[in-house]
Amino acid sequence: MTTARLTPRGAATRARIVEAAADLVQVHGVAETSLDAVLAASATSKSQMYHYFADKDALVLAVIDRQAQRVLDAQGQTLHELDSIAGLRRWRDTMVELQAEVGCVGGCPVGSLAAELAELPAARARLEAAFTRWTGHLVDGFGAMQERGELGVGCNPSDLATAVMAALQGGLLLTQTSRTTRPLELALDMAIDHVAAQVGPSSDQGSAPGGG
Repeated sequence: MTTARLTPRGAATRARIVEAAADLVQVHGVAETSLDAVLAASATSKSQMYHYFADKDALVLAVIDRQAQRVLDAQGQTLHELDSIAGLRRWRDTMVELQAEVGCVGGCPVGSLAAELAELPAARARLEAAFTRWTGHLVDGFGAMQERGELGVGCNPSDLATAVMAALQGGLLLTQTSRTTRPLELALDMAIDHVAAQVGPSSDQGSAPGGG
């Protein structure tokens, strides 16, 4: 069944299952999250589960989508203000604060899923789409800067966005293992400093708290 054909009640039940599964996967990983555990956490029956999902693999794809949306939502307005160095640094501070709030536990929800599922074609495609959507906000921001003449015409917004995302993911991984936000701070500061080095003198490079 597709979500387009769900009744409001059915959509709510499906969402409850996905939310419960996403919570469990975040803590235990996909392999250690059983369908029985999802049923118990979501207070649904097997018949309800299989009405919305053919099998665990189908549920996992929905979990990827949900985790990706959670990650984007958590970044708030800063994700939509990446068209200046000051905006990038505000976003950087948000990412650091989010990790500090959870005690640097868990790493990136999407990155953790990628580490576990990237060799499975269907999951990899869904994860790639999630990262493309996330990175797209950076691409749009850098593109806007370039249109205003703040980034040189030789800069590739997509490449810059990929580099920043790689720094973010690496920083999140080391933050998870070290239980300190310092690796994330250093990685994002260096990445944003690299972008700032491409910015012309006419742009607004106003500093923000935490800027490197």
